[in-house]
Amino acid sequence: MKQVNDYFGCLVFNDEVMKSRLSSDVYKSLKKTINDGCELDISVANSVAVAMKDWAIENGCTHYTHWFQPMTGITAEKHDSFISPDGDGKIIMEFKGKELVKGEPDASSFPSGGLRATCEARGYTAWDPTSYAFIKDKILCIPTAFCSYGGEALDKKTPLLRSMQAINKETLRILKLFGHTDVTSVKTTVGPEQEYFLVDKEYYDQRPDLIYTGRTLFGAMPPKGQELEDHYFGVIKPRVQAFMNDLNEELWKLGILAKTEHNEVAPAQHELAPIFATTNIAADNNQLTMEIMQKVAKKHNLVCLLHEKPFKGVNGSGKHNNWSISTNTGLNLLEPGATPLQNAQFLLFLVAVIKAVDEYQDLLRISVASAGNDFRLGANEAPPAIISMFVGSELQDVLDSIETGKPLNTKGSKFLKIGADVLPDLPKDSTDRNRTSPFAFTGNKFEFRALGSSESISCANIMLNTAVAEVLREFADQLEKSKDFNNDLHDLIKDTIIKHKRIIFNGNGYDESWVKEAESRGLLNLKSTPEALPHYLDKKNVKLFTSHGVYTEAEINARYEIAQEHYIKIVNIEALTALDMTNKYYLPAISKYSAKLAKVVNEKASLQIDAVYEKDMLKKLSDGLNKAYAIKNELETALAKKDDIKKASDESIYLKENVLTKMEALRDVIDSLEEITSEEAWPFPSYGKLLFGVR
Repeated sequence: MKQVNDYFGCLVFNDEVMKSRLSSDVYKSLKKTINDGCELDISVANSVAVAMKDWAIENGCTHYTHWFQPMTGITAEKHDSFISPDGDGKIIMEFKGKELVKGEPDASSFPSGGLRATCEARGYTAWDPTSYAFIKDKILCIPTAFCSYGGEALDKKTPLLRSMQAINKETLRILKLFGHTDVTSVKTTVGPEQEYFLVDKEYYDQRPDLIYTGRTLFGAMPPKGQELEDHYFGVIKPRVQAFMNDLNEELWKLGILAKTEHNEVAPAQHELAPIFATTNIAADNNQLTMEIMQKVAKKHNLVCLLHEKPFKGVNGSGKHNNWSISTNTGLNLLEPGATPLQNAQFLLFLVAVIKAVDEYQDLLRISVASAGNDFRLGANEAPPAIISMFVGSELQDVLDSIETGKPLNTKGSKFLKIGADVLPDLPKDSTDRNRTSPFAFTGNKFEFRALGSSESISCANIMLNTAVAEVLREFADQLEKSKDFNNDLHDLIKDTIIKHKRIIFNGNGYDESWVKEAESRGLLNLKSTPEALPHYLDKKNVKLFTSHGVYTEAEINARYEIAQEHYIKIVNIEALTALDMTNKYYLPAISKYSAKLAKVVNEKASLQIDAVYEKDMLKKLSDGLNKAYAIKNELETALAKKDDIKKASDESIYLKENVLTKMEALRDVIDSLEEITSEEAWPFPSYGKLLFGVR
């Protein structure tokens, strides 16, 4: 039996492989590039390319690809072989530094939001040496950034790397003030938990809505859902366990630290959680994880659903983004610490995050905005659309003491003076978790719980990194001028708490009273994607991104346009699918079943038998059929009218208010008819089969 130690990372060109295959000088130079962001010398790139090619060929590869993440939300790759002609009619296997460092895929067919004209096809991929190359399906995959001929970022990785650079720069300034002269780099780290559904492929293949949209547009709930709460952490079914075992093996081969697996709340729902990694690597790994989940599922005659709300009536799926800040010397800057200096440092970073989340709550909401996630946020399964923070009772007491100057509620009953007294010992789990909070402090990290299951984690971390970098810049500007560091530090922390405490809410985010309270605090409640997206272009947000070099103004506008366009296309596809299913399947099936009942009524009448059941069902079916037909016509009319709307922001609002509402009304009628129609007469597999069909 294979041991995990024997094959973990075997498909990764990792540090161990580089050490064994590169000369000492080349290895040191490459590590300096990786750790400190120094420019890579072409001679070093040539040596790395040769070693990488030889390693890949030994592992069965004939091709390589620059693996990148365009603004489609998924990954992209173009395969090139290693072969080159040798002049004698034969070939040699060749791979040079220039091919490693830069590639040139077509950029014209990827979303650009107006950054590129259709005729401007040239795009470039640039190697990201901080993320290890790996082998997937016998292809050498080189993680890269993707930009246009003019240098505009056309992907999710480039701005993510820029945001990491921004927070690194500003954090180093703060750490210098605390005497950390040995720290040379700071990185944010992330551990993204991934939720998903598994359904039987046989039933999936019979559902056009799942195939085209990733979610069920129709479907009545079975007698049992998740109300018994017996699926959560329950015994994993053998077929699912076999899938998880194969999934773990594939992920471990790629060096992805898959750690935890379990059943989630809804039937057929599960979760996988990895160990923390540097943010850009975590983003790469999460994209790979989603792809491999779907591939491995097919081998088990299953389909992995990553949509945020594939089934109405049961919990949807999210992605919890566990975020922290760490130094190259091993310090977690969100660890409370045990000495006055560590306490002060922790509290400064804590209030920096509090201020960042408060001032840029709109951006954090935008970062999790999608057509799919709109069905999930605010339900009793996910945080509300209102962005708030949870810090727990112990930290709240500390913040209150600093703000009011009253004694801290501890045995010593002391007033907490920054830089003088020591915080009470805060255990890692200093408070209960609050699963209703979008942004919760959980010991030595923040858990951003609002991300949708199908989305890249890059956007959320770009927003978070950049917002915190801006606050740290403001803090550093102020403290670097200080003549009495401890007093000024205390005043800065106290002032920040007072100004931004409105964002802290330790209560039940599902309670309706929170909506009113949040409004009274002046917090935003951006309930849908069309309501959230326009804030992308707010002056303060444009200034934030441009001042830190994360986005240019043109790149911000492009992402806004792409997000609007994506929402519009998703809703349009869903509406067309709903109409297609209604016209071709539901209405004919209900009509046919009604005709069958009518025939029985007539036959019984000829025998002078009163067909009470058949008459009653026939009346209900006929009324429902007419109602569904009328709503279907209204939906067709509403969908046609969207073409007259010229502005994307107006079109997305229109679709939300007019098309989605009619789709939901149509669903309600058809779902009610499913409950009284013979299973044999119904055209699609039921929710019962989809949710409970995997045994």
